[in-house]
Amino acid sequence: MHVEAIHQQGSAEAHQPRVLVSLLFMYGLLWIWLAIEPVNRQDWFLENLLAVGLVAVLVLTYRRFAFSVTSYYLIAAFMVLHAIGAHYTYSEVPFGFWLKDAWGLSRNPFDRIVHFAYGLLLVYPLREVLVRRAGLQGAWTYVMPASGILAQSGFFEIVEAIVAMIVSPELGSMYLGTQGDEWDAQKDMAAAFGGAVLTMALTAWLHKPQRGRRCTERVIVAG
Repeated sequence: MHVEAIHQQGSAEAHQPRVLVSLLFMYGLLWIWLAIEPVNRQDWFLENLLAVGLVAVLVLTYRRFAFSVTSYYLIAAFMVLHAIGAHYTYSEVPFGFWLKDAWGLSRNPFDRIVHFAYGLLLVYPLREVLVRRAGLQGAWTYVMPASGILAQSGFFEIVEAIVAMIVSPELGSMYLGTQGDEWDAQKDMAAAFGGAVLTMALTAWLHKPQRGRRCTERVIVAG
């Protein structure tokens, strides 16, 4: 059983480059399509500064640190959500308006959903970095990634405010997506943290020893 699991893991690693190229290609096509006539070109530019930077870093550092296929899928899912939000501006995404009407909300919730997704989808890749580079073990492998997402969320709220003030002050409200909510930044951070806690709780449950050796091997192969 152990030899079979190693063989399956090696096979997955062998196919990883093709999977990643496919993900990058599909994301690139979607990004180009959404770059055509966005709702507000200046806001789209600001929103994509960090996104393009992240993709560049992932490509340039691939040989030095390759994430698992699972992590790349999660990162790609988040990048797709971000690309949609950048095209429409987060406060004007049509799906968000549909949710607003269906649930009787006071605002378009799409930006909050994406902040939740930030924690939900990106905490797993962050955990990989901390486990493999910082050598975290035990409960810290779940606590520190969630804490890291909260710290990152707060950091990016500050960076976004600075970028908006320097690059285009008149787009501040649109770029930050506050929609008149003075507690928007804090709620966004809470949403990201909540998503991170949920993923780490699920990851911890899947890695419990009593789940059995076969379940553990499947998680390792998938990861």
